Amino acid sequence: MTRAITPIPPLLTPADRIFVAGHRGMAGSAICRALQRTGYNNLLTASRTELDLENGPAVQRWFAEHKPTVVVLAAAKVGGIQANNSYPADFLLDNLKIQTNVIETAWRSGVRRLLFLGSSCIYPKFAEQPIREEALLTGPLEPTNAWYAIAKITGIKLCEALRQQHGFDAISLMPTNLYGPGDNYHPTNSHVLPALIRRFHEAAQANASTVTCWGTGTPLREFLHVDDLGEACVFALEHWQPGPDELQFLNVGTGVDLSIRELAEQVADATGFRGEITWDTSKPDGTPKKQLDVSRLANLGWRARIPLAEKLVSTVAAFRVQLSENLVRL
Repeated sequence: MTRAITPIPPLLTPADRIFVAGHRGMAGSAICRALQRTGYNNLLTASRTELDLENGPAVQRWFAEHKPTVVVLAAAKVGGIQANNSYPADFLLDNLKIQTNVIETAWRSGVRRLLFLGSSCIYPKFAEQPIREEALLTGPLEPTNAWYAIAKITGIKLCEALRQQHGFDAISLMPTNLYGPGDNYHPTNSHVLPALIRRFHEAAQANASTVTCWGTGTPLREFLHVDDLGEACVFALEHWQPGPDELQFLNVGTGVDLSIRELAEQVADATGFRGEITWDTSKPDGTPKKQLDVSRLANLGWRARIPLAEKLVSTVAAFRVQLSENLVRL
């Protein structure tokens, strides 16, 4: 008599109640779009006024009421070099509260699967390039974003600890620098690409003769369109189940970098700025090179599809439309 083979249940199903924490942010909104494109429409979301993720009892009450089965934690306090330098306690405290409240409550509430969204800033400043996942905690962090990085490392390790001790199915993805719809264009507290877009747009509108950028322009950076990140998150939720002795987090990026000087020149072209670009070398450069090794995710079957050159012009155009409609996050 042949014994029936019990089918392996899928890691994610359309019946799942998927809570996307941080759904209004750039990453969270892209993850929601990707889930819906793939047929996962049973999404749970909550605005900041509806749910303060820094309030532990409030998070517990929300989980008890809405009963999510899958959680994607994309909520975080984010910002560029100046924001990290100016508000170190905020970056550490706020992110630790959000992560602990959501991850612990998800585990205690019986959530079946959780995806934590980290950041490539977790890696040492002088990590061997391209950066493999094994580089984590092998050297000093980049000081200009160390507080945010420490919080994100704590989130990764909390997910690992809960899997090791309690069998909680928590995975993490580490995206490189993101760009695209919903970005923060604050002149000093944003990341490098949106800050450049705003600066060059304003200069082009004013017919300015020069634009001054921070640092030397020599650092090398990698940029991932946020819609690619959304697709990567859905792919990981559907297909990636690491074993107990395997790495519990994966890099997400393009595997291609360019210098900040080259980026500035491309943004100048995209915005129509025709003046001179100068460099304020009194400002910090940050990590000299940051390019992720994305081979693990590629070996699982996922690669980024959207080239920076293809989407930069449309990102600038979208910024201008949103700016005219007072929809830009400033």
